[in-house]
Amino acid sequence: METEVGVGANTLLDLPGVDQDLVDKIAFDALVWSSLHGLVVGDKTAQRSGKVPGVGMVHAPFSLLPMSFPENQFNMACEVAPIFNELVDRVSLDGKFLQDSLSRTKKVDVFTARLLDIHSKMLEINKKEDIRLGLHRSDYMLDEQTKLLLQIELNTISSSFPGLGSLVTELHRNLLIHYGEQLGLDSKKIPGNTAVKQFAEALAKAWTEYNNPRAVVLVVAQPEERNMYDQHWLSSVLKERHNVTTIRKTLAEIDTEGELLPDGTLLVGGQAVAVVYFRAGYTPIDYPSESEWRARLLMEQSSAVKCPSISYHLAGTKKIQQELAKPNVLERFLDSKEDIAKVRKCFAGLWSLDDSEIVNHAIEKPELYVMKPQREGGGNNIYGEDVRETLLRLRKEGSEENAAYILMQMIFPSVSPTFLMRDGICHKDHAISELGIYGAYLRNKEKVIMNEQCGYLMRTKVSSSKEGGVAAGFAVLDSIYLT
Repeated sequence: METEVGVGANTLLDLPGVDQDLVDKIAFDALVWSSLHGLVVGDKTAQRSGKVPGVGMVHAPFSLLPMSFPENQFNMACEVAPIFNELVDRVSLDGKFLQDSLSRTKKVDVFTARLLDIHSKMLEINKKEDIRLGLHRSDYMLDEQTKLLLQIELNTISSSFPGLGSLVTELHRNLLIHYGEQLGLDSKKIPGNTAVKQFAEALAKAWTEYNNPRAVVLVVAQPEERNMYDQHWLSSVLKERHNVTTIRKTLAEIDTEGELLPDGTLLVGGQAVAVVYFRAGYTPIDYPSESEWRARLLMEQSSAVKCPSISYHLAGTKKIQQELAKPNVLERFLDSKEDIAKVRKCFAGLWSLDDSEIVNHAIEKPELYVMKPQREGGGNNIYGEDVRETLLRLRKEGSEENAAYILMQMIFPSVSPTFLMRDGICHKDHAISELGIYGAYLRNKEKVIMNEQCGYLMRTKVSSSKEGGVAAGFAVLDSIYLT
């Protein structure tokens, strides 16, 4: 089921109306375009690829052609983005709600417990975040049976691919301008995607609000980051459009080089930091020692704008998502009945493991559920028979461990034949897609400076794969063809 670009094979012929020669031509042009326009990631086979820019690069995995998606559903997802931005901000200000909702999870999940400890310290010293910046991404799947667009999760930390996602949109438009007639597709049906420009604009506006022209934006990065170019795109747009300088540091480097001045200014390597932009710190493996936790606390105590602050980070946990789906909880945070109805319509079924009726049903029909721990970054969820086994084990042990998970309704999106490009090879397979809508939110005290939907990310994966992370190796980047 694969063909080297330029090498004829008959396996791709059964996609309606697309012959092999045409696929080879499009694939070749796509690879050239990707190389020329920075649609690249570090090549895991090259030793220094995650550390040194420009060494060991390979095109990011992408789909050869855009995925069709209903225009009305796309518009609806865009419409609710500012409401979700506002919701995260309101939830983040309710320290008691965050602490209470995660109190049981804290007992059995060490990582969540450490985050909550930092949050508790900030509550104790009555730390106020006057300038609050959120760069979010809400992920959805379109359920084939109900035709409902259901939210999978809301990312409030390290919402990746604004850079590369915007580029895939450009790639697909470019390919359809050249090949659209032969394919019967119109390039104008691919919606514009300005995620990287709008995220950079939000960071620049937060930098301006901080009001120290000599300060920098600190990008907190993992020690080996093969997805560095997605991040460098943001830094590049920040510099070129807004003349804002970024520095990149790991949590360990921040622990070594960071200091807090008496007025709350954060210095890293002697440079004042206006905005801390986290592209690390969302997973336990980012904290191999106490050094990294010290760095996280140091940044949280500072006056720098955190993207996200510890409370924004916690507002994005799976447990909070499940709490918000309970009856009458949204009413605590949102004023407009219309907004509440729009948000609620996006919620898939979400349950705590205290709900014995649902747990029994999940043991009986595990294929209808997903078990999710409080983790970001792909590769953590439990599916199928493993759901039954895990639930039976937890019940038998009678431990508190069930508080570490939530149960979510399994969503069944439609399956489409598609071409997936990875490592210069074009595969044809049956695939499903996940739509991410970016949002940026910035406020200074009472004044909302920015609350916008900021472009989108389409990820497509082989239908047999459960997980959806591109960086984790499960999916490819895609764009949308409105139908």
